[in-house]
Amino acid sequence: MPIDEFEHLRERGLTQESVYRGGLVKVRVDTVALPDGEICNREIIEHPGAVAIVPLTADRQVIMVHQFRYAIERITLELPAGTCKPQEPAEATAKRELLEETGYEAVCWNYLGNFYVAPGYSTELIKLYLATGLTQATVPSGDRDEFLETVQFPLPETLAMIKDGRITDAKSIIGLWWVAFAADR
Repeated sequence: MPIDEFEHLRERGLTQESVYRGGLVKVRVDTVALPDGEICNREIIEHPGAVAIVPLTADRQVIMVHQFRYAIERITLELPAGTCKPQEPAEATAKRELLEETGYEAVCWNYLGNFYVAPGYSTELIKLYLATGLTQATVPSGDRDEFLETVQFPLPETLAMIKDGRITDAKSIIGLWWVAFAADR
């Protein structure tokens, strides 16, 4: 079905007002015209984009990180990931983040695809990579404000952890399922 068939759903931007500019995100309020002509506001979080990596060892162990997430007041189990720096290619971000967060480097990098985190209010797009041919290069360092603990699990166990609620991070769920079922495509 061609996407043009749904143009009647498009909203038209009228104005934009910047309401916050932080170190990572910007927030703006857009006034838009709805398809029926009504006017309303959309609150948008502008994000520079990010990457997530599924580091998979030769024996199909997934390297993950435990990290405290202040916004939800929980320690999460996640795939290594990070925000793209200005003008930094996504694959370079993925290589940098894998090394910083896990201490590993990869010989093979496969781009799996991308997804929007929350398209109802955010521009954040995560590009997902599979990293294989892994070697431990250094001790994980993380960013100055990042405290991580690296762990490994067999890929099938990570899927069970998704099902039983031990993995709740969306990018990790998407990445792990994508890799687990890529052979089925």
